[in-house]
Amino acid sequence: MKDFEEVVPILNVKDLPAAVEYYVQKLGFERLWTWGDPPTFGCVRRGKVEIFFCQGGQGQPGTWMSIFMGDVDALYEEYKQSGATILEPPKNYPWGMREMLVGDLDEHRLRIGGEEEESGDQPSV
Repeated sequence: MKDFEEVVPILNVKDLPAAVEYYVQKLGFERLWTWGDPPTFGCVRRGKVEIFFCQGGQGQPGTWMSIFMGDVDALYEEYKQSGATILEPPKNYPWGMREMLVGDLDEHRLRIGGEEEESGDQPSV
């Protein structure tokens, strides 16, 4: 078959153990594996989303990803408790999505969103 089955972003990181630790402790991912001695490549997963990390190799700082889910506001509350770097709290956008923006240790951005909820937020551009 010629259809794609899955995509896994590869994020460049300065310190692989620190990146994995941040995603596990602050963003609620689970560590799947690391490779190398010392490790320079690794993988984390939350739900159906997997992310690879590459120390000193592939990718560039500042990569953006869109991650889609159900309850963005519940995740926002979780991230406030965990100490994650929340760059923008959830808000409704004109394209019908409710999104928040989260950062990591290597300037990557996770744009996390779901269906727009009825709230007092005014759409912003």
